Amino acid sequence: MTTDDIRIYPDPFLRKNALQVDGIDDSIRALIKDMFIIMEEAGGIGLAAPQVGVSKRVITVSINEKKFNRLALVNPVIEYSSDEKELIEEGCLSIPGINADVGRPSRVVVKGITRSGRMVEITAEHLLARVLQHEIDHLNGVLFIDRVSSQERSRIQEDLQALQKQPAR
Repeated sequence: MTTDDIRIYPDPFLRKNALQVDGIDDSIRALIKDMFIIMEEAGGIGLAAPQVGVSKRVITVSINEKKFNRLALVNPVIEYSSDEKELIEEGCLSIPGINADVGRPSRVVVKGITRSGRMVEITAEHLLARVLQHEIDHLNGVLFIDRVSSQERSRIQEDLQALQKQPAR
């Protein structure tokens, strides 16, 4: 896999729900390894398997917050979201060149399985919370552009239309 495997909006694959992973095996560990490489080569801080054309509930995150500089989760689920929201600009490797303000809960609790097969529960705030929500959205066929205000949507509409006119890769 390479950065060329990143699915670009409006690829319909990005709108599909990813399938649950039944067990952590060598193929899932290889997928996670490939996803970290692609994410880092593309300059991203998060990647979901559907973004590289794999219908599996797997995400990778790499940020310099706490100990989460290389976190992979299988079958992640948001167990709790705070009522307090933060409005912060987001972008996405699958929607290149477009950024928009997105309101998301500032704190979440996420459960998932690590690549070693251990169930974990992560309490995340701010950037880590945002990245986890963004990547879990991908597993459900939701893109950050679906969560923007109508004003933000109007602002980026022309850029989205330009992406739609580009040939699929």
